[in-house]
Amino acid sequence: MRNQALKGVCIFLTGDDLMRITDIRTGMLSAPLKTPFKTALRTATHINDIAVEICTDTGNRGYGEAPPTGVITGDTLGGITGAITEHIAPKLIGRDIDDLEDIMNIISGCVLKNSSAKAAVDMAVYDLYGQLYNVPVYKLLGGSRKHLITDITISVNDPDVMAEDAVKALKRGYDTLKIKVGIDPALDVERLMAVRQAVGKDIRIRVDANQAWTKKQAVRILEEMEEKSIGIEFVEQPVKAHDIEGLKYVTDNSPVEVLADESVFSPQDALRIMQMHAADMVNIKLMKCGGIHEALRIASAAEIYGMQCMIGCMLETKLSVNAAVHVACAKSIITKIDLDGPNLCSEDPVMGGAVFDERDITVSDLPGLGITGLQGVSFKSVIQ
Repeated sequence: MRNQALKGVCIFLTGDDLMRITDIRTGMLSAPLKTPFKTALRTATHINDIAVEICTDTGNRGYGEAPPTGVITGDTLGGITGAITEHIAPKLIGRDIDDLEDIMNIISGCVLKNSSAKAAVDMAVYDLYGQLYNVPVYKLLGGSRKHLITDITISVNDPDVMAEDAVKALKRGYDTLKIKVGIDPALDVERLMAVRQAVGKDIRIRVDANQAWTKKQAVRILEEMEEKSIGIEFVEQPVKAHDIEGLKYVTDNSPVEVLADESVFSPQDALRIMQMHAADMVNIKLMKCGGIHEALRIASAAEIYGMQCMIGCMLETKLSVNAAVHVACAKSIITKIDLDGPNLCSEDPVMGGAVFDERDITVSDLPGLGITGLQGVSFKSVIQ
């Protein structure tokens, strides 16, 4: 007999019982940001994402989230909803959650691209799979640890503003800063110098260019940062996502390590970069690769090639970042944590899940992903 806990109610499933998908529902999940989020690609003041709820005949519910990050994934609110409603949901209604591999193959193959929509449904299915066996997802996947320490993002602004934001982050307990650059590259060295002078020499600084530089420009800027003893841990995605040769050029010539982010959407992308040694590390994001299932494949490839990984997020609430926490807690090859999305929000509409205490993250030991409900979300069935 499997003991199933949901929202304070125990549901008992016998060994012969199944958990079948009866409905898939979507709704809008919103949260304001504490300060505007600025990168070389966009500026945002709010999170407005699609939430997914998968209902089952046992009364269990699984939750997922998909952000419309059009400048990176190409996904929009309408596109995410359409992909789930027209392509994914019709093929999953009536499926048994226990048929996990088949369900994941269906999600992957039923529509091209649409990685965020796939990720939202994927994590909701994993949520239910953990509930089915009364085990937290991170333990199902390996369970290497329960606690993580994340960096925090400093948005690109004038150098003095970024220095002030960096000091505020230190006062909140952070010891690793991810500095956004790329708007007016001529100012990027000045931005980093201002931040380093403000925070001192012992704080780790990561640089994220969000594809803003050319390959030669990247090497020149990074060499200047090195000459000025700014002390960069690594640089993230210095060149355009499609420019793998350019990425390799930077990796071969940079004085600091290079992390591939937007260049890695799939396990195939990751393998190509690993085989070419086009980067020193890869960044796994559930919204780029399509969910937990594909993230695990990237992590497996990284284990084979001995390449460390970062796990990151888009502008997401705790709902989907929580799923990334479970992946990171399961895989020791993931050594860099960039899961600050919930800490950028001024409100948390998500009940349950991992505990985000500024830089310190603790995974939930509740079954599945540990989400117990969402506030302010009005769900609508995708069944016509």
